[in-house]
Amino acid sequence: MSETIFSKIIDREIPADIIYEDDQCLAFRDINPQAPTHFLVIPKKPIPKLSDAGGEDKELLGHLLLVAGQVAGEEGLEDFRLNVNNGAGASQTVFHLHVHVLGGRSFSWPPG
Repeated sequence: MSETIFSKIIDREIPADIIYEDDQCLAFRDINPQAPTHFLVIPKKPIPKLSDAGGEDKELLGHLLLVAGQVAGEEGLEDFRLNVNNGAGASQTVFHLHVHVLGGRSFSWPPG
C-alpha cells in the first residue's frame, strides 16, 4: 500500500488532534468536520479499504468499532453515526481504512 496522509499521522510525520491511541489503532478529529463532533478511527495496519480486509482482520475490525463506541462516549455522545466509505465511488478519498464517527446533531436517512 502506498503511503497516505493517515500513515503519516500514525508515524507522527504530520500533526493531528489525536484523542485515542493503542497498539492497534488511532482516533483523531477530522480536519473537515461534518458534525459538531467528527473523528476518525483508523487501524495502524495499512488496509486500503474495507473490502481489502481478510479473515485475519476480523478481531481488528471489531476492535475499531469498540473503540469508536468508547471514544464517542468519552466525547459525550449518546447518539452518533458511524460511516465507512469503500472505494472512490462511495466518496472514499484516503485509501487507508477509516471509520467516521459523527455526532452532536440530528441526521437524516438516507444519508446521501
